Amino acid sequence: MKIAGLDIGTTGCKCTVFDEEGNYLGRAYHEYSSRSGKNGLTIDAADIVDGVFDVIRAMAAQYPDIGGIGVTSFGETFVAADDRGEPLYPSMLYTDPRGEQECAELTARIGENSIAQITGLRPHQMYSISKVLWLKHNKPEIWKKVRHIFLIGDYIIYRLTGERVIDYSLATRTMAFDIRRLEWSRTIFEAAGVDSSLFSKPVPTGSVAGVLTREAADKTGLSCDTEVIAVSHDQIAACVGAGTFQDTIAVDGAGTVECLTPIFHGMPDREVLSQGYFPLVPYVVPDTYAIYAFSYTGGALMQWCTDTLAGKERQEASARGISVNAYLEEQYRQEHAGKEDAPGSLLVLPHFAGAATPYMDTGSKGAILGLTLASSVADIYRGCMEGIAYEMYLNYELLKRAGVRFRELRATGGGAHSAVWMQIKADVLNLPITALKTVDAGTVGSAMMVGTALGVFRDREDAAAHMVQVSRTYEPRQSIHEQYMEVYERYRKLYKAVRPLVMG
Repeated sequence: MKIAGLDIGTTGCKCTVFDEEGNYLGRAYHEYSSRSGKNGLTIDAADIVDGVFDVIRAMAAQYPDIGGIGVTSFGETFVAADDRGEPLYPSMLYTDPRGEQECAELTARIGENSIAQITGLRPHQMYSISKVLWLKHNKPEIWKKVRHIFLIGDYIIYRLTGERVIDYSLATRTMAFDIRRLEWSRTIFEAAGVDSSLFSKPVPTGSVAGVLTREAADKTGLSCDTEVIAVSHDQIAACVGAGTFQDTIAVDGAGTVECLTPIFHGMPDREVLSQGYFPLVPYVVPDTYAIYAFSYTGGALMQWCTDTLAGKERQEASARGISVNAYLEEQYRQEHAGKEDAPGSLLVLPHFAGAATPYMDTGSKGAILGLTLASSVADIYRGCMEGIAYEMYLNYELLKRAGVRFRELRATGGGAHSAVWMQIKADVLNLPITALKTVDAGTVGSAMMVGTALGVFRDREDAAAHMVQVSRTYEPRQSIHEQYMEVYERYRKLYKAVRPLVMG
């Protein structure tokens, strides 16, 4: 029997298959696009469904004995569906600006502190309930047809099994879930004037949702006995996939979004967490919560830099058979020989898609300071890596005030491939950071929970022993850290200096 992890992101989905020993066998990926219109940024749920069936079908053709599939997905974005489960309206992404007024009105009714105490979230328009209210108020002709509201993860589970279940961590992203009672919040739904029965049933993270329907089995080529597991929000799956079950270890998710995720036994200082808009999310370990500190632009900023500025460098890298990222890192070393480990000359505010924690300011804009005629693309690329690291250190300082005390990091995502970036993060945060051999921790964590649910592994620790493998640890260098802290004192003033100068 094989086990599979399905990871659904905003730009594509992937299905990864492992054997009973946790060995990687293969992966299929399907890309889709979001849409930017006059109202905001949306994604078509039907495109995601097509992509999911495509990747499962591709893997089933090679491994028809897949016994279980775990579903993990990005959060917040919801699907308003009719009684047949068909989408009625394009799904608004978390960066879509709609819902601001509705969030403010809901907060006025309940109180910001009450919402934070119930949901673990400081009120913000990015969360599902605000945009659900926008749909109710602005599209009444659509709203009257709505019979189900899904987030992406539980929508895919529904399309695979016919069951309406959502795990606790994904339910948290609605800003309508009580993280202490582990149920939908009557207080919030009554204040919103929305029937909570429209939403799926909350279940513990890693629960068996059901088996494939005949239709889903026919579409995928798998057996109707194939079990589907309601895994989690993608950041929780990445924590599991990194083997993070102790509060001394945090995850550095270096994907499109940069996310620092520590876990905390018991309840941390909610007031401090709320000040920084840090979400508090139920974790797989009892009486334990995960905390998200994140930047909207992690790998996305590096991609912008290479796509927008590095046309010539990309051609030269291709001719040499290396990535443009590796080329720019090498070019920087050559241009700054003897000083390549010291902080760069540029300050980059990485708010190119707005500011996430601790500001949650969608109107903030990115900035590159210190440019001269001598500045190269490699200098800007280096500045972007450092800017993201500084932003994470800013978050780290606030997390420490809330009582979070992790002593090491485990790196996942595509950014973990870069030894240069890993060393920068270790030096800035002054913490050891270990890159995993499998950087795609989301699908690993998803498969780990499948294996645990189906009895392939005894428990999550046994699953980690089989599937979590470390690659290399980058140790912080105290002298370099001290140099970075001198620059950081300037960086921490950057947001307040730039924000009044930009529209948003």
